[in-house]
Amino acid sequence: MGGRSIIKAAKRYGAESRGDAAAALTYYSVLSLFPAILVGTSLIGLLDEDATASLLDGIASLAPAESMSIIEDAVARLQMNPAAAGFVALAGLVAALWAASNYVAAFSRALNAVNGTGETRKWWTVLIVRVVLTLVVGALTAVCAVVAATGGSVARAIGRAAGADEAAATVWTWVKWPVITVLVVVIVALLYWLAPAKRSRFRERAAGAALAVVLWLAASALFGLYAASFASYDETYGALGGVIVFLVWLWITNAALLFGSEFNATADPEADTAGTAEGEAGEPSATEDDGGGGDGDGDGDGDASGNPGRTGHP
Repeated sequence: MGGRSIIKAAKRYGAESRGDAAAALTYYSVLSLFPAILVGTSLIGLLDEDATASLLDGIASLAPAESMSIIEDAVARLQMNPAAAGFVALAGLVAALWAASNYVAAFSRALNAVNGTGETRKWWTVLIVRVVLTLVVGALTAVCAVVAATGGSVARAIGRAAGADEAAATVWTWVKWPVITVLVVVIVALLYWLAPAKRSRFRERAAGAALAVVLWLAASALFGLYAASFASYDETYGALGGVIVFLVWLWITNAALLFGSEFNATADPEADTAGTAEGEAGEPSATEDDGGGGDGDGDGDGDASGNPGRTGHP
């Protein structure tokens, strides 16, 4: 079932041009990601400079090396002017929430397209879900950032405060990444569960979320290897090379998210009958075409009251 669902999802993904939707989501990702990064680095930087460095190391382990220059430049400017960090954090928080809510709205529309449904919820229900989902996903993302930052000197300081030895801090440096992976799967599953109009159970979305995260990690690693070893973005795009790499990586991220949703839609027992049901609801039936609106014999002679039956023609 899983293998067939993946193959079927891949065929549907290509046939429905989900890559175009991933490109649209990349636009909203750019608008929401930079304010979020500024918030995280500003708040953590206010507490400990080593924590900021640890967070950047965590991002660098996922993002292609060429794209890190964009993030590092923004963080360096904040570190050069610590007095502005608090204001930037507050302004960035407002901007991040607004931009993230727009991303959630776009992601909701994309999932509705994957599920083959329109938006059936009331506008105020959509707004409430959008705001709540933005806050919950934002909070969980912040937790991921904090966990990623708790390494090195930060982990040792926390370990000493908790009465743990150096070995515990070293173990945590490795254990934190599986913890972050699980949190990311939960975040993606929440998006799959609450963003679309189609109702489902949370556990039914978990398989696609796990697949999306695995694909994202694998694709990020392969693309990072390709960008570092084979591609020559700097020679082609000059100063924009890092920006291009970063945008491609964001597209890969959103493409993986949409593929996971496509997998869920394909693995859904109702998926095979969705197209049939849609056709029955949206197209005239054979009875109507053949003129069965009369007395039931399909001859269009009319009913008992003398009204002419339908013949399927004007």
